[in-house]
Amino acid sequence: MQFNWKRISAFFLACCLSVILASPASAATKTIKGGFKFDHSKTGFALVGQHAVARCETCHINGIFKGTPKQCSGCHTAGNRMNASAKPATHMPTSDKCETCHIAASWKPATMSHIGVMQGQSCASCHNGTSATGKPANHISTTSDCGTCHKNSAWLPASGFNHLDTNGQPITSGCATCHTVGGKGLAKPSNHIATTTSCETCHKSTSSFKGAVMDHTGITTGCATCHKVGGAGLAKPTNHVATSASCETCHKSTTSFKGAAMDHTGISTGCASCHNGKAALGKTAGTHIPTTAACETCHKSTAAFKPTVMNHTGITAGCATCHGGTFANVKAKSSAHIPTTKACETCHTSTTAFVPATMNHTGITTGCATCHGGTFANVKTKPSTHIVTAAACETCHKSTTSFKGGAVMNHTGIVSGCASCHNGTTALGKPAAPNHIPTTATCETCHKSTVAFKPTAMNHTGITTDCASCHGVTTGVKAKSTAHFPTTAKCETCHTSTTAFVPATMNHTGITTGCATCHGGGFANIKTKPSTHIVTNAACETCHKSTTSFKGGAVMNHTGIVSGCAT
Repeated sequence: MQFNWKRISAFFLACCLSVILASPASAATKTIKGGFKFDHSKTGFALVGQHAVARCETCHINGIFKGTPKQCSGCHTAGNRMNASAKPATHMPTSDKCETCHIAASWKPATMSHIGVMQGQSCASCHNGTSATGKPANHISTTSDCGTCHKNSAWLPASGFNHLDTNGQPITSGCATCHTVGGKGLAKPSNHIATTTSCETCHKSTSSFKGAVMDHTGITTGCATCHKVGGAGLAKPTNHVATSASCETCHKSTTSFKGAAMDHTGISTGCASCHNGKAALGKTAGTHIPTTAACETCHKSTAAFKPTVMNHTGITAGCATCHGGTFANVKAKSSAHIPTTKACETCHTSTTAFVPATMNHTGITTGCATCHGGTFANVKTKPSTHIVTAAACETCHKSTTSFKGGAVMNHTGIVSGCASCHNGTTALGKPAAPNHIPTTATCETCHKSTVAFKPTAMNHTGITTDCASCHGVTTGVKAKSTAHFPTTAKCETCHTSTTAFVPATMNHTGITTGCATCHGGGFANIKTKPSTHIVTNAACETCHKSTTSFKGGAVMNHTGIVSGCAT
């Protein structure tokens, strides 16, 4: 028995078609009457989308299954026998497969995949308003290719607009031609500062509106119009000093808020309310002295923190806590300071100045030259008028409170050259007449003591005349006393000794009368009539004719004596 396969195939196809048309669409399986199911996906072509509702004979012409195309281009070409839609003449030029953009669920709209479209390829070859969406009527005027601004990943938003003119030069003016409300470019936002100035006055970048530098030229008031919360410009930050004063009171710069000079006029207290390190500069940790005192206690200037005058009221100890070199701008012991481990307040007793200081020398008995040797500034040294000596200061200066007064010169071993120091400048010199005798002799000729000028033993060697030039007018030199007998004779007439006035040998030459004027008991150390003398009221010279001796040679003058001889 022979089978007519053509008839069987036609019958089978008719049956399949009737079943398919009467059954719901399925992506893979068709159920045929009688319970028979046919899985179309096993043919390598799943029935999805529009292909699921297509009639079988649309693709299987004359009931021929084998060789039916599985690629879109196998059917969807011009003049195809399946009468399938072909790529229209207005289709964009492409060699990609249909399914790259079209899906079986719906031919349109197609999702163009620009993957693989190289940057630099002409977008306008497709985006010409026919093949694909083209440049709209309100597009900015440009001859640049779409790809200059539009990316192949997304048409909008466009970025990187090339603001070059037709000559390839940057566009620096006429921004508002495009950047207007309803215009082709981004317009001035509703929160923009109120201004009629052209965009390019402030917006210098051709790639971004942000980062514009506001040209404040000529603006001196009304800053808060823009610079406020929610305004177009930067507002007062949360850590700003608390003030209701207008911005321009302190902010004088039209280019920057920072560097504002705060107007402290009338502010004398409450500095720390702002100067807390947040709203304004505060006390710097580690460099400011430790204190809980209010800023204004020391900082009196309303224009600057530095310099300041520290209020030391009540501070009597612990100076080194601050003045120890730890804190900047606080005076410390300089390298020129005398070497000492004593506390500052030992000598520096003033709370307003370090200099001058009164050195406390208590307990110091040696090593004076360590400080008073000229090494340290503001420390007294040996003056130019000081006596020439290599002896230590403490040899003579015994006082720890003063160089002058109380310094006892140690003259041990000095026997000459007194005048090199005792010249009235370096040390006490010869006092002016009449306090010192007139002499050119060296000091040591008479002054033999090395501890005092007075008393002294005058060296009269070689002096035989003119005694009265000293012993009559010079202070401190023995002169003729009130008990001296009356005479106008020169001292040396009787006083022939150069070591003492007494005893002196009276020169009676030429004296013949008036002996009792001196020898009458009125003057000390002058011989008088002894108790054994004969009783007489006759003048001495009546009997005593010798001017060199009372005894011997006296011839009694008995004239007028007539009785009492035995007396």
